[in-house]
Amino acid sequence: MKIKFLFIISLLLIMSCNRKKEMSSINPENWTKRTATIKATDSLEYGKSYLSIYSQIYSQTQHKTHNLTAMVSLRNTSDLDTIYILKAEYYDTHGKSIRHYFENPIFLAPMETTEIIIDEIDISGGTGSNFIFEWNIPKNCPEPLFEGIMSSTMGQQGLSFTTIAKRIK
Repeated sequence: MKIKFLFIISLLLIMSCNRKKEMSSINPENWTKRTATIKATDSLEYGKSYLSIYSQIYSQTQHKTHNLTAMVSLRNTSDLDTIYILKAEYYDTHGKSIRHYFENPIFLAPMETTEIIIDEIDISGGTGSNFIFEWNIPKNCPEPLFEGIMSSTMGQQGLSFTTIAKRIK
């Protein structure tokens, strides 16, 4: 009986170790259904925004870090117009591009929100990761809002904070 129990436990451990963890932050299915075509004749305003993100923060000393889950919120603040996100590029602490999220522009309908998730196990960004977003909006349309919500829970303790993008162009 003990041998069967040990065998079952061993088998479960081996199976759990072989599981490939998929990072939701790089799932291309999220963007293909949002692909937009922008015509050169469309009179759209161009903008560029910077958003700081933290996939890790320091804890107790500079030698110990704590991993975080980051939700990057892309929001259309217009209740009338569709907007277009041309680029969402993720950079690490040293300014090296880690990944971009879509090949073609995507649209956000009026008042629509979509997210990019940086999983807690994805620490490639480090303590000073960031995003650059490029976007187009119709004239007299409110600018999009980009926010970062970082969180983590361990045991009975929770941590969360937000960042807001700054327009740089």
